[in-house]
Amino acid sequence: MEDVEVPNYFLCPISMQLMRDPVTTSTGITYDRENIEKWLFKCKNTTCPITKQELLTMDLTPNHTLRRVIQSWCIMNSSHGVERIPSPKPQVTKSYVLKLLKQAMQSQEMQLSCLRSLKSIAHASESNKKCLESCEVVDFLASIIMKKEVAFIQDSELSCDNSQTPLVLEYITTKASDEALDILFHLNPSDETLKRLVSKDNGDELFLDSLLYFLKCGNCQSRDYAIMLLKSAFNVADPCQLIGVKKEYFKEIFLFLKNKLISQQATKASLKLLVELCPWGRNRIKAIEVGAISTLIELLLDTIERRSCELILTILHQLCSCAEGRAELLNHGAGIAIVSKKILRVSQVASDRGVRILCSISKFSATCKVLQEMLQVGVVSKLCLVIQVDSCSKTKEKAKEILRLHSRVWRDSSCLPPHLLSSYPS
Repeated sequence: MEDVEVPNYFLCPISMQLMRDPVTTSTGITYDRENIEKWLFKCKNTTCPITKQELLTMDLTPNHTLRRVIQSWCIMNSSHGVERIPSPKPQVTKSYVLKLLKQAMQSQEMQLSCLRSLKSIAHASESNKKCLESCEVVDFLASIIMKKEVAFIQDSELSCDNSQTPLVLEYITTKASDEALDILFHLNPSDETLKRLVSKDNGDELFLDSLLYFLKCGNCQSRDYAIMLLKSAFNVADPCQLIGVKKEYFKEIFLFLKNKLISQQATKASLKLLVELCPWGRNRIKAIEVGAISTLIELLLDTIERRSCELILTILHQLCSCAEGRAELLNHGAGIAIVSKKILRVSQVASDRGVRILCSISKFSATCKVLQEMLQVGVVSKLCLVIQVDSCSKTKEKAKEILRLHSRVWRDSSCLPPHLLSSYPS
């Protein structure tokens, strides 16, 4: 577009760009729909960005007159490179959504057709998502997902009785359940809604188990959605549900992390979920028994992204608080070396977690062999550097504590560079 002066009242007050779909709030100010929806629904604000007044309602009224004026202006200036703005997508009504839900009850074919319509609605705009939530679409979607999981269990039991392989994919990857999971993820249910779904399980964990079976048997996209929903669901779960997590959850999460095809977003969601689960006593043992330490070390070897490194080291620190976790770390040929390598190379948080892991090892698992390995792979040198550099005071104290604890073994070793001896604590 050439240098064309755009009238000020055509510009959205938030983005200062030409409005494509002008809508007016209850305060009388007009914004572009995409920008004001992001302000209200994604950023969870309840005030008008310009007036700062509390909005009496979140309803947005289309400003058809202004849109037609903008459209006419675009046509008049088309010779200057101004493109005509496309017609806005129609906004859904509650009556239409309720009609769709009613039709979905008639047959499986109608259900799939309605789910595809709901998916299109959910992807259109943030206000559409709010409309779907107000019509209890989340409960409808959850019921479809949970019914599939029940069917899976029943078929598994029958197949086991007949010594046959259960036809898992026939149930868990049906189009209807995949569509329902897709919509549920993109609706981004509120904490209150998720808590209600999780609390309905009443000890059977039906909703959580449904997501677990998607993680186990779904396609790549469904697995990504399932792990991210699991993370959100466990964030609002009761402590008793966190403490009593089945070993199968840890098995599937770590198998998921081994999959090189998963998205970065899903990887981080998995790691954040483990950070929430692993502080609880028995959960650490369950994770270790399904090969958590080995998986995390292998992942750490291939990871350079800052936040992922921090999360992996945090989980390793949690698992190394018990003897079984420390033993598994020491049994892995690269365990101590990769933890030491990440110190001072990623972030202050990563350095702190790495030093804490080494502290647990040096305090409770420091055999002669382990102490020699720590010396040979450069752990002692790295701890001396931690003391020298401008790092967190608590991290420095931990490093000094480790060095003092084994000074008789390490201090006079030829493996320690002479220029670092001056920083070795007395």
